[in-house]
Amino acid sequence: MRDELLTRLQKTANTIRQDIIKMLVEAGSGHSAGPLGMADIFTALYFDVLNHKPNNPKWEDRDRVVLSNGHIVPVLYATLAQAGYFPKEEIYTLRKINSRLQGHPHVGTTPGIENTGGPLGQGLSQAIGMALAANFDNKKHWTYCLMSDGEHDEGQIWEAVMFAGKNKLANLTGIIDRNNIQIDGMTEDIMPLEPFKEKYEAFNWHVLEIDGHNMQQIIDACSEAKAIIEKPVVIIAHTIAGKGVGWMEYDYRWHGNPPGTLEIEGDPPKKDQAKSALHDLRTLRGKITGEHE
Repeated sequence: MRDELLTRLQKTANTIRQDIIKMLVEAGSGHSAGPLGMADIFTALYFDVLNHKPNNPKWEDRDRVVLSNGHIVPVLYATLAQAGYFPKEEIYTLRKINSRLQGHPHVGTTPGIENTGGPLGQGLSQAIGMALAANFDNKKHWTYCLMSDGEHDEGQIWEAVMFAGKNKLANLTGIIDRNNIQIDGMTEDIMPLEPFKEKYEAFNWHVLEIDGHNMQQIIDACSEAKAIIEKPVVIIAHTIAGKGVGWMEYDYRWHGNPPGTLEIEGDPPKKDQAKSALHDLRTLRGKITGEHE
């Protein structure tokens, strides 16, 4: 892939991360760690991988994106706005009364949203329904299901994994945010998931593992998934929770809290957290582009 394209995608992901911080601070509530960690994957999807039309969100042949872990929806909203699905200034209405941008995705309200999410573990079942419908109708569009690692504590998700494997839904690609955290701590302390890859393989899925912050690997994995024609594919994307904000990274306590809401030893004081987070991200942009801000 050309260096120019990679740089453009990295810059876009960094802009999306800054927008996430701004919208969370404006809302005064919401999740930080997951949205920041998934910005690279959403950028790769909406600015390279997907077949979609922002000016025609209901285009029949569009690829479908199902967000199972709906609490990370700020990254989806920020990405949709960046792609042109709705005016960018609307991101500042996150979680406000009468806003189209609620704390979890709601189908039929916001352009580009394909599923209503809230309770964890249900998105894969929704995505399976879309993939099955495409097969019944002889449609060629793809369905992508974004999932968290923590929601794999839910039994329903494993029923869906079995069903998709049994029915060889090759037009379905799952992408798991493997950041190793959930709201109460580290996944392997709360309910161990490993061996994660082998569990999916046992249910007849093709498994790919990637660095979820490497644009080349993300795009290559999505391309490889389309070449697997006999079974569904899951991409286990190893990510850093809170990516780009140094004092948030790897810390599960920022899973469900925005800047300005927690006092944690070693972190900036509440009043400085928004400014500090944006400074970290602007510095990161300089590293990507060679600019200094």
